[in-house]
Amino acid sequence: MKKTQFFNKVERKWVLVDAKDQVLGRLSTRIAKILQGKTKATYSPNFLCGDKVIVINAKHVKITGNKLESKNYDRYSGYPGGIKDISLKRLQEKNPSRVLYCAVRGMLPKTLLAKRMIRGLKVYAEDKYEQEAQQPTKIEV
Repeated sequence: MKKTQFFNKVERKWVLVDAKDQVLGRLSTRIAKILQGKTKATYSPNFLCGDKVIVINAKHVKITGNKLESKNYDRYSGYPGGIKDISLKRLQEKNPSRVLYCAVRGMLPKTLLAKRMIRGLKVYAEDKYEQEAQQPTKIEV
């Protein structure tokens, strides 16, 4: 007699989030919870049950404190001397959608399932987006 309920047939919807005048950290935690599925009653940590998220106006996100000068993003190519770093200010000028993408990716669990979760995140610098056919529901976060 099996009493455990499994919600494997969860419908993943599209959610539209406007990032204009939102604080970067608070916005990215709410987006990470939506991607993980923690906002649903059928949440289970071992399968993909979160919604897909479209973020618009990522260029206009607010950054508090002294992070523009002090925060750095680095990557390593694997070769000796292959570390490259970029400040938050330069990254926001160069690619403003990447700042929000990196913040959300850092808040997801470090598993193979998180790689599938982050594929459901689409970030756009302006208010134009390509997923109009999916008819996303707009939410306030």
